[in-house]
Amino acid sequence: MYRIAKTFDFAAAHQLDQLPEGHKCKRLHGHNYRVVVYLEAETLDERSFVADFGELNVIKKWINETLDHRNLNDVMPYPTTAENLARYIYETWKPRFPQLVKVRVYETDRAWAEYEE
Repeated sequence: MYRIAKTFDFAAAHQLDQLPEGHKCKRLHGHNYRVVVYLEAETLDERSFVADFGELNVIKKWINETLDHRNLNDVMPYPTTAENLARYIYETWKPRFPQLVKVRVYETDRAWAEYEE
């Protein structure tokens, strides 16, 4: 099995309205997010790639236009946890990149969540 990964960074705000009063994450706050997309294939394509890294730049363009310096509560269709953000990115890009197997979202250098089917 071959696996590649590419990392993208963006900054955004959110608040977790579903949390109880007094929880710090219920207030509007922001993160410098890091997103890692993982693609894999059992065999390489005719170019000897799982996917061309350059073709993944469309994901960065989408992140810049859709997520960067936004309030994620205005963008996402469900609560803006790191877990759901990973799912949102995965579901957005899986149709375009069928080799996509996992998305990891870092809220900090030490805290991350993943989504994979």
